[in-house]
Amino acid sequence: MELLEERIRQEGKIRPGGILKVDNFLNHQIDSTLLFEIAKEFKRLFEGEGINKVLTIEASGIAMASMTAYLFSCPLVFAKKSKSRNIGDDVYSVEVESFTHGNTNTVVVSREYLGPQDRVLIVDDFLATGAALAGLVNLVDQAGGTVVGAGIAIEKAFQGGGDQLRAQGLRIESLAKVASMDDEGHISFC
Repeated sequence: MELLEERIRQEGKIRPGGILKVDNFLNHQIDSTLLFEIAKEFKRLFEGEGINKVLTIEASGIAMASMTAYLFSCPLVFAKKSKSRNIGDDVYSVEVESFTHGNTNTVVVSREYLGPQDRVLIVDDFLATGAALAGLVNLVDQAGGTVVGAGIAIEKAFQGGGDQLRAQGLRIESLAKVASMDDEGHISFC
């Protein structure tokens, strides 16, 4: 998606350790017009798949996933990174390592919101090592649902997570695939 790649070139900031900051338009301050274009592209790519749920992980994927769910006229479910007292014990859970935060979270979804009847599109802002995406697939598998695919805004292809998950048969549609980036601010796309 040229529009997204151009924004990354113009406004993205590369930080040491393979971090690409796009928080001024994608996941802290949000350009809602851009997110709507992203959601429309996910709708185009996955139309006809019978999607009845969109799933993401908190927090930065929620806005994009919400717009996508709206276009599919279905609920958005987001996996929580911690279990609060109002969720209860009837949850699906999985351990997910965060590349960006450098920690591991127990991610949960209430059993009441995912089930065997669900055809799920996973939506997230980034795909790096694939741990978060693999964790979300695991949650859907626990529920007996079907993952129809994953819509990713930015894939850091050089980190290999997308390739590993595609090799396992997961359909992944990434709108901007970063081939390489360096600490001097150079970025190239696949």
